[in-house]
Amino acid sequence: MRMNKEEFKIKINEINNKHHYGFNELCEIMALLRSENGCDWDKEQTHKSIRKNLIEETYEVIEAIDKDDFPLMREELGDLLLQVVFHSQIAKDEGYFNVDDVTDELCKKLIVRHPHVFGDVNVSGSDEVLKNWDAIKVNTKKIKTSTEAMNSISTSLPALMRATKIGEKGAKVGFDFDDPTDAIIKVKEEISEVENALSIGSRDDIKEEIGDLLLAVVNVARLAKIDSEEALYNANEKFISRFKMVEEAAIKQGIDLKNTHRDTKEALWQASKLLK
Repeated sequence: MRMNKEEFKIKINEINNKHHYGFNELCEIMALLRSENGCDWDKEQTHKSIRKNLIEETYEVIEAIDKDDFPLMREELGDLLLQVVFHSQIAKDEGYFNVDDVTDELCKKLIVRHPHVFGDVNVSGSDEVLKNWDAIKVNTKKIKTSTEAMNSISTSLPALMRATKIGEKGAKVGFDFDDPTDAIIKVKEEISEVENALSIGSRDDIKEEIGDLLLAVVNVARLAKIDSEEALYNANEKFISRFKMVEEAAIKQGIDLKNTHRDTKEALWQASKLLK
């Protein structure tokens, strides 16, 4: 956005005097911040420099959702939306695309992938909707093999989530376990291989076998229709909650956790499990 200082001041005054701001105003504010007379920090940013902000804001939205905190969700969705507008403005400044191109492509994608709403396709329920969505996605992205489908899954996804999606792609062509019980056999096999790697002591072998074990566990969860990411999140929260009870009990009993015997710690842990 090129304008002289006087024009810039007029625009700033217009923005300041508004009583309600919509999406267009957000985009205009972002353009002003990135303009010649705008904010030095905003002007310096690149897609790479604010990459981590996009990740952080996404997780903060998820936290608000998990807490059922709607005022916080509203705020965090705003922060996430800012990242979309910020990246779009950087791209516009560099001559690649603008935010209208982003929304245009999104709208076209939604129309194409919902032929049962915007076309004449009939579906029997949400399962068929998802099946059609996948088929249309494969067609539009010109994916021809299952390997290409697996490679199309973003490498930036959390590893548990990506492992689940990879397993789902394999399952579509019958490359899968019969059921969760069948998959558990593989988990037991991988545990033995981790134990063997630990006895040998090769760090590379240990890392590889632990990776295989984690993948096997994800497959059990997937076949049991359990979200691995959510399951591990809940397990983390449960551990912290129980550890808090252990620590509080230790303090009451005058026990120094750091220097006490493992049996004592185990007893405190088992006691915490009975409490909650």
